[in-house]
Amino acid sequence: MQGKTLPFSKEQLEKIIEKYPTPFHIYDEKGMVEYARYFNQCFEWNEGFKEFYAIKAAPNPYIMKILRKEGFGIDCSSMAELLLAEKVGMRGEEIMFTSNDTPAEEFKKAIELGAIINLDDISHIDFLNETTGMPDLVCFRYNPGALKGGNIIIGNPEDSKYGFTREQLFEGYKKLKSLGVKRFGLHTMVASNELDPDYFIETAEIVFDLIVDLHKELGIRFEFANLGGGIGIPYRNEHRPVNMKKVSKGIKERYESMIVANGLAPLRIYFESGRAITGPFGFLVSKVLHLKETYKKYVGLDASMANLMRPALYGAYHHITVLGKEDQPHTNLYDVTGSLCENNDKFAINRLLPEIKRGDIVVIHDTGAHGHSMGFNYNGKTRSAELLLRENGEVVQIRRRETIDDYFATLDFDGLKKFDV
Repeated sequence: MQGKTLPFSKEQLEKIIEKYPTPFHIYDEKGMVEYARYFNQCFEWNEGFKEFYAIKAAPNPYIMKILRKEGFGIDCSSMAELLLAEKVGMRGEEIMFTSNDTPAEEFKKAIELGAIINLDDISHIDFLNETTGMPDLVCFRYNPGALKGGNIIIGNPEDSKYGFTREQLFEGYKKLKSLGVKRFGLHTMVASNELDPDYFIETAEIVFDLIVDLHKELGIRFEFANLGGGIGIPYRNEHRPVNMKKVSKGIKERYESMIVANGLAPLRIYFESGRAITGPFGFLVSKVLHLKETYKKYVGLDASMANLMRPALYGAYHHITVLGKEDQPHTNLYDVTGSLCENNDKFAINRLLPEIKRGDIVVIHDTGAHGHSMGFNYNGKTRSAELLLRENGEVVQIRRRETIDDYFATLDFDGLKKFDV
């Protein structure tokens, strides 16, 4: 169908399945690299521009290594993500540490790696100072409250657990100055999966305006403005990708009229997009196990929401291709389900698809972000493998599938033998 294509043929995928049983996630390297280069090119005008890939979207070192080659940094929010950055060889200001409700050991690790510390709350200033001492460069996350709207994924800013209020920013940066901090950044992130380019231009305007006011009142210079992520992708056929050239043009105009005009240039522009970078270039491949007909028609897959929970969590739409039947009429109404003991374990509800048979290969699109990474083990389900389709056509396993032994690894069966009830 228009707008949704696959980077592999039916024959190619059948050969892959012979070696790697379904279900699995597979990522298209060529697509990711091309989009990464497009993203960078859109902001060539800004010296020092950097995209810090939000590794939570697809926390795999192979993917991060590919993106690092394109000049991307990494946005981390946990110890495991910091360690992943370290294992890829990343250090210093190519790491942005943006966390909330943060344990002391995570701040310590971030400081050890030389990461940019992006604090989520005014109380964290004292916590960080007492725990590790203040680093040279500190950034605050701004929550604009009623100035910006939210959505179902991230919620309305006023209800959000994230960030400083405007008043707290002034107090917080003043405190940083008193503690001897000399280098400053500002960050905001208030939307997720937003498709309107004007939204990001408006966000930049709000941040630039705040930077001007903070400079005038406190006399501080900012090195960068991190405009966050939230760039959406066209999950539905009728959607269109965010026009990043338009976003860049709008941000540049406001940069010149607000930052340059007030003598605050240079100011590096940062993003921390995850979904837009890898989301459209990942696919969950599954096979049809069962067909059921009661009050409705059901297609039962060998995947479940343990492999992709976005439809169950958000009611999110993911396009579905029945391999080899792309041109057949979509006249059969199905719920496409997994096998968990939960009725919301559904990839699609009332979806028109071609007639489906047992053994058909089903490809669920746009799973390259918040797909495998949100997996879990409910009902004893083990997480699937992750594969990478290289630009030369080679397929590499970049994460093996979990086994039952992995699932049982944290249980003490030796202790169970001695356990008396």
